[in-house]
Amino acid sequence: MAVMDALAVSVRNLDFHYPGSEVLLYHNLDMDIKAGERFGLFGPNGAGKTTLMSLMTGLMEPDKGTVTILGKELNGKDKEVNKLFGFVPQDFSFYHELSPVENLEFFGAWAGLTKAQINERTAELLEILGLTDVRHKPVQKFSGGMKRRINLAIGVIHQPKILFLDEPTVGVDVQTRHAIIGYLEQLNSHGTTLVYTSHQLNEAEELCHEMALVDNGRIIAQGEIDKLLEQNHQTTLEGLFLNLTGRQYRD
Repeated sequence: MAVMDALAVSVRNLDFHYPGSEVLLYHNLDMDIKAGERFGLFGPNGAGKTTLMSLMTGLMEPDKGTVTILGKELNGKDKEVNKLFGFVPQDFSFYHELSPVENLEFFGAWAGLTKAQINERTAELLEILGLTDVRHKPVQKFSGGMKRRINLAIGVIHQPKILFLDEPTVGVDVQTRHAIIGYLEQLNSHGTTLVYTSHQLNEAEELCHEMALVDNGRIIAQGEIDKLLEQNHQTTLEGLFLNLTGRQYRD
């Protein structure tokens, strides 16, 4: 897959610790993600993947350092920078009592879309994600897979140039997983940069081209997956993961 030379995300000299802890989770962390890339962020439980994604999307602020999105420094108060990316969190981020149409109206307006743009995008996304027939039903009555698809629709309604995804297929069946991954590949083929984390390593190996492996607050491996497999004499991403992080329990 050809990628552009420009950077979608650049992390520089980042420090972060949780309030009440004297230990830095990240210290002087540097990481670059190319524009147009399908980038995987992996690591054992507790390694800091979700925290790093929260720092890259402005949900958390670093103690030190910068996060740059398409050449613009991330600032939670800068709406123009925030419009450049979308975020699909692991936890559902919608109003359960509202319908898909109502949720997308709310989040589309929040992203600065016009009424006409919201209506067009809503119809398009509900059709793509197989939710047109339930567009007016309360989301709280949906299956887990349907809720995952609404979560995804909200994250992309404003057609972001970068999409951050934290476990976007957790808890879904094979059909829904296949549909979600297919749609993500379609988005990427049209230029959207994907930054993705998951415990589904088989899925990740199929979707991602480059990756960073995080453990104990450090990036212990980064690069093209095929090259990392070759360098570490592994044939699967699961084998690479275990080889570099060990086999001991992490829960």
